[in-house]
Amino acid sequence: MLKCIVLLIRVRGQGRQGRSGDSRHQVPECSEYSDSEDLFVDCQGRKLSSIPTASSWSRAPDHLLLARNRIRALHDGAFSGFEGLRSLDLQQNRISVLEEGVFLGLIHLTTLLLQHNRLGTLSEEALIPMPALRYLRLHDNPWSCRCTLDSLVRTLQVPSNRNLGNHARCAEPVGLRGRKLRQVDPELLCVELEPPSDPPDPQWEDQRDSTYPLQPIPIRGKPDATTSCHTYLFPTPRLDCRSRDLAEVPADIPGDMVHMDLSQNTLRRLKARDFVEARSLRSLNLSDNNLEDMDTASLSGLLHLHELDLSNNNLHFFHYGVLEDLYFLSLLRLGGNPWVCDYSIHYLVYWLRLHPGVSHSGLLCHSPPELRGKSVEDYVHSYNRACSQTEHSQTEYGQTDPELWVTSMELQEEMEPAHLRGQQKYHVTRLN
Repeated sequence: MLKCIVLLIRVRGQGRQGRSGDSRHQVPECSEYSDSEDLFVDCQGRKLSSIPTASSWSRAPDHLLLARNRIRALHDGAFSGFEGLRSLDLQQNRISVLEEGVFLGLIHLTTLLLQHNRLGTLSEEALIPMPALRYLRLHDNPWSCRCTLDSLVRTLQVPSNRNLGNHARCAEPVGLRGRKLRQVDPELLCVELEPPSDPPDPQWEDQRDSTYPLQPIPIRGKPDATTSCHTYLFPTPRLDCRSRDLAEVPADIPGDMVHMDLSQNTLRRLKARDFVEARSLRSLNLSDNNLEDMDTASLSGLLHLHELDLSNNNLHFFHYGVLEDLYFLSLLRLGGNPWVCDYSIHYLVYWLRLHPGVSHSGLLCHSPPELRGKSVEDYVHSYNRACSQTEHSQTEYGQTDPELWVTSMELQEEMEPAHLRGQQKYHVTRLN
């Protein structure tokens, strides 16, 4: 567990002057915290328009978080004094200018996050000062796949650079739009038409795009997680997909994500293997959607999940077996769902009884009307008590009729609603 000491401080001095020479911008409060002797400086969402100076904190940070600010340009020398940085998070700014010498001296940097900005081009020369770079995020930028991007594309396609720019895509020209930079043929980037001998034609710019092979952009089914959501790597890997108007779980969930927030979307159904790639998830928030159905294998692969939030959805019951992969679940939020108290709800209650270490809340009957507001566990208990009394009335002299005996296999089948059972694989024959 992350053990850190959070120290709120007011950063001293003024922000580094931009090219406009404006030094009136006062750096707001940032927070410092330490973990395993590494110093993290968190300046996320502080409305910064420039990079603070390294002397602003108790010592030069090892990790600098500058996401969700208003930085538009990164000029040469912007990170002077940050030579010990090992990670730099610049995602969700407005960066459209990045000069070649901006990262000079960052020889220890291993992680650079530039996704969700306005970059159209980037030279390989900007990456050369970072020989230790192992993780580079460039997606959700309007990349112009033309000749100026040639060196970057060739760098990303080197096999040893498999974690650099994985999900970045071309925004233009039309013939390459939507294509991943790692899959673009570099020979297409510098193809140009010979200029016409006649006076310039106003349609010339449109004709330039005709030099690229106009292949149909592949139809993409599910949204891409890294493009649709915001990825944070510090202090722990987290995927923020809140309020993205997602109608289904996005694809290509990075396997190292520990927390994922899909709340406040329009999900109606979880399909089989939706989270099979998210093998490291510890917490999953699916609250405030329109969930009304979860496939039996929808949570398959979440072997290490500790917290699951399903509150404020439209769930009536759980399919038999949907929770079977959740070996280490410790917290389950179920409130705000219209649970139906009939035999279809028994599986959920039985599973909770078999996993007493799981803390749960919000399991109340919504229908039928005579049970509304009653605890689902109390309903199941009263149901079983009534069944027990019925069985007792069918026995004589305290001996149970052998015809009423059931095997463990039959009991397991009875736990699942009849309309959900598949074709029986076994036939049980009693030998009296």
